[in-house]
Amino acid sequence: MIDTLDVPYSPLYFRLANTHDRKSLEELRRKGDIVFEYNEIERQLNELGRCRYPADWESELKHQSFIQDFLQGKSLEEYGVWVYYPWRKTLVHLLDEKEFIEVRTNRNQLKITTEERDILAQKIVGIVGLSVGQSIALTMAMERTCGTLRLADFDELDLSNLNRLRTAVFNLAVPKVIIAAREIAEIDPFLKVEIFPEGLNTKNYNSFLGETDKIDLLVEVCDSFEVKLESRFNARALKIPVVMDTNDRGMLDIERFDQEPDRPIFHGLIGDLTMVELNTLSEGERLQYLMKIVNADQLSIRMKKSIPQIKKTLLSWPQLASEVVLGGAMTTNVCRRILLGERVSSGRYYLDMDSHIGSDFN
Repeated sequence: MIDTLDVPYSPLYFRLANTHDRKSLEELRRKGDIVFEYNEIERQLNELGRCRYPADWESELKHQSFIQDFLQGKSLEEYGVWVYYPWRKTLVHLLDEKEFIEVRTNRNQLKITTEERDILAQKIVGIVGLSVGQSIALTMAMERTCGTLRLADFDELDLSNLNRLRTAVFNLAVPKVIIAAREIAEIDPFLKVEIFPEGLNTKNYNSFLGETDKIDLLVEVCDSFEVKLESRFNARALKIPVVMDTNDRGMLDIERFDQEPDRPIFHGLIGDLTMVELNTLSEGERLQYLMKIVNADQLSIRMKKSIPQIKKTLLSWPQLASEVVLGGAMTTNVCRRILLGERVSSGRYYLDMDSHIGSDFN
């Protein structure tokens, strides 16, 4: 068991115009904590110029004059931020936050406008479950669908997870929230990530959903039946929309509790079941309710064949990387539209590649 308190997942930032930061960075070098160093700041500044002047970025003179004017007397070393990733012992020299975001999201435009990007930067998204949720979190980070990601999962990486999680074998036994947070920091060190390595439970719902900084949207993709229900009861009380991806047949669930605060959870598929009643159910009864939630009749043929074998010949629910990655894309698309105030209705939706393109098996 790895103590997450001792596992770094956030980078350190140094601005060399600041005397304290310069001394702290020199101390890291002196202690031999920096093994790899990457300094492509001039390349990044050139790209900043190309992004700002795409039509007339031609001559070398234009390049040099832009950089000189932009630096306003600062040296290349002093400009920007040096980001240190302790888990990689790596130091990278990057554009400062505003310019970094400007360049990194340049190719989003105009599918995401500058105004929309700035709106999304104020949003907080909570993701529960970091197997399927990892694909969603990384896609959101790449697209910059929000400014803060709040991640919850109690589990650690096992070898069997590598059929669908984007990570490496040297991360075995590392908590999934740490793996996701590190991946995000390596994509965008200015994107805020908050982790809940104990997962979601009755003690931390208020903290996760937000007592003062309420999340704008909840993505629930965990295995726990209790958490699926309890997270929705809590989200509905706070008028937080919930999105769930289930992979199989590209099924996506949307519950707009922000617009429909009296909407029955899971579209009414579980009737009037309460948390008190849930705690009295047998395993068989829980499975029956779970089959109602996933609408068992609509599962793929391969999934229907797999379910009776779970805990017999199969370890757990089957999931494929292709379906998980597709779920990350679909969920990110829907969440972005909800966060931007576009019209997205509650409901259950399918993007079933087998039925669209054709499958002998189905």
